[in-house]
Amino acid sequence: MKGAILGDIIGSVHERAGTKSTDFALFGDDASFTDDTVLTVATAHALLTDGDFECLELARASAEVTHNHPHGIAGAQATALGVFLLRHGADKATLRAELTQRFGYDLSRTVDDIRPTYEFDVTCQGSVPEAIIAFLDSDSVESAIRLAISLGGDADTQAAVAGALAEAAYGGVPDTLWSNARPRLSDPMAIITDTFVKRYGVP
Repeated sequence: MKGAILGDIIGSVHERAGTKSTDFALFGDDASFTDDTVLTVATAHALLTDGDFECLELARASAEVTHNHPHGIAGAQATALGVFLLRHGADKATLRAELTQRFGYDLSRTVDDIRPTYEFDVTCQGSVPEAIIAFLDSDSVESAIRLAISLGGDADTQAAVAGALAEAAYGGVPDTLWSNARPRLSDPMAIITDTFVKRYGVP
């Protein structure tokens, strides 16, 4: 959860900026949460108050409200399943194979392959696989977020996806990053996030 929020906040200032480098300040003065964080926290609130659900069904149900299209639902499910698999010990090769087989995504590319010709694309089929690849090419939470933003696309959303996967894979979000992100949340959102992370977070 922290990884998704972190990616959203850092990516917010790069939205439609066409950033094509990993060399940028992480927290600009205008960096703030967007709809990606709001929806993430809302889902966390639903889980905290209404109980657990099976992973792919919950992703479908949450996506239907804002992305009621088969590709949108698939994007939400791919991200949720990716986090689930990584939190249960899957390695990157297993994740790549599972998401390729289940969703038909081409995850054989690299960020360096994609970046030169990639353009802003808000469709799930044109942005989620690329965000997953940013995670697959990464070696830390920070590098996953930087790589996602460097695609020059839907920066906040792609960084949120890559950040969520990276948090699950790399054992959490570094305190040095989170200490810059948390104060940018509203108090109610911060409380929900803290409660959710305490209950379900990566150790």
